[in-house]
Amino acid sequence: MTAEPRASSIFIASPEGNTGKSTIALGLLHLLAASAARVGVFRPIARSTEEPDYILELMLEHATANLSYEQCLGVTYERVHEDPESALSEIVAAYHEVESQCDAVVIIGSDYTDVVSPTELTFNARIAVNLGAPVLVAISGRERTASEIEKIAQMCLSELRAVKAHAVAIIVNRSDPDQLDAIKTAVGATELPAWVLPEVPLLVAPTMGELRDAMGGELYSGDPELLRREAMSVMVGGMTAEHILERVQEGQVVIVPADRSDVLLALVMAHEAEGFPSLAGIILNGGLMPHPAIDALVKGLKPRLPLVTSEFGTYKTAETASRTRGRVGVGSMRKVDTALAVMEQHIDGPALLGRMQVQIPSVVTPQMFEYHLLDRARNDRKHIVLPEGSDDRILRAAGRLMRRRIVNLTILGDETAIRQRGAELGLEIDDAQILDPATSEFREEFTEEYTRLRAHKGMTKDRAAEVLNDISYFGTMMVHLGKADGMVSGAIHTTAHTIRPAFEIIKTVPDVSTVSSIFLMCLSDRVLAYGDCAVVPDPTATQLADIAISSAQTAAQFGIDPKVAMLSYSTGESGSGADVDKVREATALVRERRPDLLVEGPIQYDAAVEPSVAASKMPGSAVAGQATVLIFPDLNTGNNTYKAVQRSAGAVAIGPVLQGLNKPINDLSRGALVQDIVNTVAITAVQAQENGVTE
Repeated sequence: MTAEPRASSIFIASPEGNTGKSTIALGLLHLLAASAARVGVFRPIARSTEEPDYILELMLEHATANLSYEQCLGVTYERVHEDPESALSEIVAAYHEVESQCDAVVIIGSDYTDVVSPTELTFNARIAVNLGAPVLVAISGRERTASEIEKIAQMCLSELRAVKAHAVAIIVNRSDPDQLDAIKTAVGATELPAWVLPEVPLLVAPTMGELRDAMGGELYSGDPELLRREAMSVMVGGMTAEHILERVQEGQVVIVPADRSDVLLALVMAHEAEGFPSLAGIILNGGLMPHPAIDALVKGLKPRLPLVTSEFGTYKTAETASRTRGRVGVGSMRKVDTALAVMEQHIDGPALLGRMQVQIPSVVTPQMFEYHLLDRARNDRKHIVLPEGSDDRILRAAGRLMRRRIVNLTILGDETAIRQRGAELGLEIDDAQILDPATSEFREEFTEEYTRLRAHKGMTKDRAAEVLNDISYFGTMMVHLGKADGMVSGAIHTTAHTIRPAFEIIKTVPDVSTVSSIFLMCLSDRVLAYGDCAVVPDPTATQLADIAISSAQTAAQFGIDPKVAMLSYSTGESGSGADVDKVREATALVRERRPDLLVEGPIQYDAAVEPSVAASKMPGSAVAGQATVLIFPDLNTGNNTYKAVQRSAGAVAIGPVLQGLNKPINDLSRGALVQDIVNTVAITAVQAQENGVTE
């Protein structure tokens, strides 16, 4: 009897607390999700018995195996104290339940919230041995020299060897950024692969919300959304207002008694004023409230800056703020993106996966597709323009894209307003170019070019200048003239508003007269292309052929082997009528224009994607039962089908991806989430790569 193949696994263990294991585990989860279909997480010893383990909660948000919180926990510290051997047996049993449902598992060792005899590292190593998992050793480099870190690494490996645990690599986290090479050289003496991550203050900085909770305070005034911003430093405002203003820094929280009206108003105004740092917030300590006149003034000003109250005195408020450590939690996307960026930039992912001997799967999950999409965009960075700079979702997406170095960006809008809002949201968009269409140096060039392009329509220079005040026209002109490689818009504008300028300026590729779209539908085990679900309401047979050919080309750009199904309500020769005849004619046109393409039609959806149905309805077909590109006969059918599959099957729908244009312009749904925007920008960048566009 052949044994079931075991899941690949890795155990992250450290000799101490505060090593940043969550950063390492998060990066590993994403790395594995690109290579394995079902990636799980396991926590042998619960961090706390009084509250949920926030690290496990975070990891479950990013794991791809369908496992509950309870399934992924082993035992408590108390259980280990009572009977270590029995606890170990329970851990092993719980782990194998997880392993049986996974292709790969990240096992996160204990956090030193207690002490286990003889040492916690040794007990973690014993767990790893019993789980059959290789060990990734995590060491803190904080405030340590390279030689000190090397000694700790050797000590850890000695402990692991003593219990026959197998170490596969070392990661030194939270290291001095100026000593990365020296540390890597020193740890290289262990003869294990070693990587060194820098200390990133953001990852341990508390948010204003975390500071409020630590002090038992309340939000007195300000935008609740900004409670998610990290406080990068703390200052006690014990000086006069002018001296405090001389010392405030970007992302700082200032502690000040509520009866210091001059300081309070000065800080609120400074936060809003151009040329002053953007504060994370103000803590009004001492259990006081602002004077009624000041209270009325603040409420009248309606500042976005969070003002949080605290009952603590100045000393206790400052002490609490200084020792409150930020968590990389479920909702802290800025920290999550930063952690992933650190791992991507400093870890050799393929080498680490090679140490784990991860099996290459035959399926493609949404997480795999997304990982490879972003990685592909990052490997040849393109310049994308985002016209809707007034939308917070666009700015958050821009922050994520810039932080993970996926693309270069231009954002359109008022530069002062965009940078101020970006700072308030704690976003890193300093490297993004921000252009105001009303004042840009490109206006004259764009006006002349648009006048030339539309001269046959009687366009004048004055009228062209007026048209180019529209952000969609301005952004499209940037793409047309090579000042950007692609554009993504539509978060706050209609599809027509996004693509009308493209029709006029970018125009269609040779031999294709129809601009259409596809959605990349990421199902649990594969990715399909649906077209057209967003642009052409009732295509003719010729337009339907255009859509099929464009969709096949777009699918191929994203690694989908195109097998095209021309959908209808009947299969083969069984049906008749105008609608079926249109699909039959379109199929013939595709075969005539692209004889190299595998295409079948008319065919019903079930016969297109389900092999058992295909065997009875269309036996011997090279497409039936295995179609990857599904072409709907009209917009009504396509739009409703993609939404039905998205909602009922839990598919991730990426798109609409516009096709048929000479250069990539893509539209967003007005309900787009930040991740939708990130994915669409990455898709646009990949389209630009395929078009041979260069910076």
